[in-house]
Amino acid sequence: MEYFIPFVTVFCLTCVAIKLFHPIAEKVGLVDLPNERKTHVGAIPLIGGIAIYCSVLLVSSIVFEQNQVFNLYLISAALILFLGVLDDKYDLSVRVRIVAQVITASILVFGAGFYLTSLGHITYFFELKLGYVGVFVTILAVIGAINAFNMVDGIDGLAGMLSLVTFTSLALLFYTAGNHWFILPLLFIGAIIGYLIFNLRWPFETVQKIFMGDAGSMLIGLTIVWLLVLGVEADVRVFAPVTALYLIGIPLMDMAAIMYRRVKKGMSPFKPDRDHLHHIFERAGYSRKQTLVRISVASIVLASIGISGEWLHVPEWVMFLGFIVIFVAYNWALAHIWQILTWLRKA
Repeated sequence: MEYFIPFVTVFCLTCVAIKLFHPIAEKVGLVDLPNERKTHVGAIPLIGGIAIYCSVLLVSSIVFEQNQVFNLYLISAALILFLGVLDDKYDLSVRVRIVAQVITASILVFGAGFYLTSLGHITYFFELKLGYVGVFVTILAVIGAINAFNMVDGIDGLAGMLSLVTFTSLALLFYTAGNHWFILPLLFIGAIIGYLIFNLRWPFETVQKIFMGDAGSMLIGLTIVWLLVLGVEADVRVFAPVTALYLIGIPLMDMAAIMYRRVKKGMSPFKPDRDHLHHIFERAGYSRKQTLVRISVASIVLASIGISGEWLHVPEWVMFLGFIVIFVAYNWALAHIWQILTWLRKA
């Protein structure tokens, strides 16, 4: 009950914030318009991320143990939110976004002093220590996580549902380790549930539809990677580095696979297209709701494997090898998806 009230409060505040920001977004033009890649109807306000941040900021400032690291997180989150709002409004160039993301990542590394010093025992023979190379690796990880959740935000509810899986996993791992940071993912869970009611218009079809926008997806990606780095580098480690791969498995694999395919075609890895996992499901004949359910279930399965491996103390190199096998199989399946579907229909 101690944390039930903050959870309900952040949920309610998110809903209230969405209602308040909705007319403002329409007035200032912070809306998403249909185009050749976006098939929704009408101008949809891009206020989900702003509402989530405001509600989490207010409640966390009251219930969270105040310290420098937490305050630096709020600053970095505000910066990435501001970047996302500008991107939603003006469609910033890739170069501007990456530079801003590097600056934001630097707050974690140089401000809070947290960066990956080891990738754990992902090799059978020794621990893969990074030393100061970990600074560079951590900055890349922050950029990767931000863009992974940004890229996966392609159909209603997908980024929200996948982040719910990750935040729930993180809250569980931090709580069982006795680490007070579990409160932050718990608050995000409440806020995202509030957002999904408006985004999916369920269970109330009368609510006005909104999107989280780049501001929301990048905020979520940044928050998740902060928690992943803190979990790995805490004084008492919350989970092994390899476990993090399973917690963000679907967004990570989707981003890596599609960037590889773009580069292979001679395109920019950041050039938008309609070859993401959810697009493939749609072209295969699945509805958007069916696609959302299937991808969400796959994410739950991956996260469950990661948590189970952590709790059962499965060797890190075994977990890493398992993830590589899953990723290779995933990439191969996407490259041969139409042959696989033809075979399944005949079977």
